[in-house]
Amino acid sequence: MDFNMKKLASDAGIFFTRAVQFTEEKFGQAEKTELDAHFENLLARADSTKNWTERILRQTEVLLQPNPSARVEEFLYEKLDRKVPSRVTNGELLAQYMAEAASELGPSTPYGKTLMKVSEAEKRLGAAERDFIHTASLSFLTPLRNFLEGDWKTISKERRLLQNRRLDLDACKARLKKAKAAEAKATTVPDFQETRPRNYILSASASALWNDEVDKAEQELRVAQTEFDRQAEVTRLLLEGISSTHVNHLRCLHEFVKSQTTYYAQCYRHMLDLQKQLGSSQGTIFPGTFVGTTEPASPPLSSTSPTTTAATMPVVPTGAGLIPPEEAALCLEEVAPPASGTRKARVLYDYEAADSSELALLADELITVYSLPGMDPDWLIGERGNKKGKVPVTYLELLS
Repeated sequence: MDFNMKKLASDAGIFFTRAVQFTEEKFGQAEKTELDAHFENLLARADSTKNWTERILRQTEVLLQPNPSARVEEFLYEKLDRKVPSRVTNGELLAQYMAEAASELGPSTPYGKTLMKVSEAEKRLGAAERDFIHTASLSFLTPLRNFLEGDWKTISKERRLLQNRRLDLDACKARLKKAKAAEAKATTVPDFQETRPRNYILSASASALWNDEVDKAEQELRVAQTEFDRQAEVTRLLLEGISSTHVNHLRCLHEFVKSQTTYYAQCYRHMLDLQKQLGSSQGTIFPGTFVGTTEPASPPLSSTSPTTTAATMPVVPTGAGLIPPEEAALCLEEVAPPASGTRKARVLYDYEAADSSELALLADELITVYSLPGMDPDWLIGERGNKKGKVPVTYLELLS
């Protein structure tokens, strides 16, 4: 108990000395040992690395999991060292809803068949997203998190220890400075009336006493300087290790880009296959159209006006065909509208014809539309003046 009390008293004294030194530095009443410029640059680079690593880590987590509640749940599981439960991705959930809708609305109908095809594609997209999240977490997020929770905590601990060593060093310098000033004053004006505790009899001049104080302060300063230099070297080595951290993060960044490239390539391939499937299932009444085009028929957004861009939708893939579009256009001109069943329709979005068998549309214009026996329900025949061609139903609002 006696030893513990002495240690506690010693620690309290050291803490008080550091607090006084820190306070006097803040008020400009004490000198502060400055670190060299190279060391300051290392500190600044380390702080910048830590701050940007935190930001990149947090934003990557948002990219991989946009749901904040899910992120909090995963964080709690990690802190409790428990396995994070498997979570259904948004694409897989959408695929499930589409499959259920197709089963209820009729899987044999054109709409139900298309729902099933899109459901399968969304399921594959969801699986690709799951693989991407898993790969990115292991190859990119984990190394960043290990740096913040491992290396950076070690650096922060050594920096705090260096700060304490510096405060001790500056306190010793201030004590030595005061002792030398008192010694000089005692040498100039001796004072033999100075007393100590009652059981102590002053047997030497004040000058000799302050000389002993100066020697003691110099010894403490040498010890503090040695400890400060040793701690500064340890901290410097850790800070210089930030360069290795950058190299490691660079490699992880390449891995992240590779996994992201693989993910988007898989998504593109799945959607291209879906587009071909939907294109091949279009009606065959207009055999002159092209199958599964991989390029959008509408002009790029940069070439359209702001008004047109807001009302422009992606072009629906056209049906399969065996004859040139020119012959298909001639067949359309020879088709007569039915005696009854024509309706007026308002165009919702701009539509650029993929070939001569289709009719180009402008938003908000009125056209006459009708269907023919055996025609794909996703398409109608549209007439505007003496022009006639196929138009997608999804771009129209049928009027009474």
